[in-house]
Amino acid sequence: MLSFGRTRLNGVIPFQRHPVVGHRGGFARLFCPQLIEEAGSKFIAFQTNLSMNPAKHTLRGMHFQRPPHSEAKVVQVLSGAVFDVVVDMRPESSTYLSWQGFELSRENGRGVHIPEGFAHGFLTLQRDTDVHYTMNRAYQAGHAAGFRFDDPAVGIRWPELPKVIARADQEWPDIEHPF
Repeated sequence: MLSFGRTRLNGVIPFQRHPVVGHRGGFARLFCPQLIEEAGSKFIAFQTNLSMNPAKHTLRGMHFQRPPHSEAKVVQVLSGAVFDVVVDMRPESSTYLSWQGFELSRENGRGVHIPEGFAHGFLTLQRDTDVHYTMNRAYQAGHAAGFRFDDPAVGIRWPELPKVIARADQEWPDIEHPF
């Protein structure tokens, strides 16, 4: 079973897994397009990805795809824990450049649906953290964009400073006109 919540960022839908646990272990639904649609967003799964992060305080982000290849995604943690961040990149939105963070972990069973038009990134909070993404379309390298995790225009408050970060993620420019 999955249950869904709301956020101040239109279209971002946090959710909670509720596993059935018995003497053999447990069983949990990870994804159900019908339930996501009932929660307020039509989402068709096209691709799944796994991000494997052996080190604590690894940062990945802040990434998004420029139109017409914008991506929606469902993000969950299969092992470990992350501080997961979404940023509204839709210039016409009343919450443009606003961000929200979520602690996602294997233990808490939380996940988040991120609609098109949002940047995404995370910081691992534990060693050996695996993050599972369900995407609504295939990645298009020529449309990838991003900004630095510490861009003052956004002001994300990370729980810790990253210790492992890709050079490309360190070199993203400040936000000016992302689209």
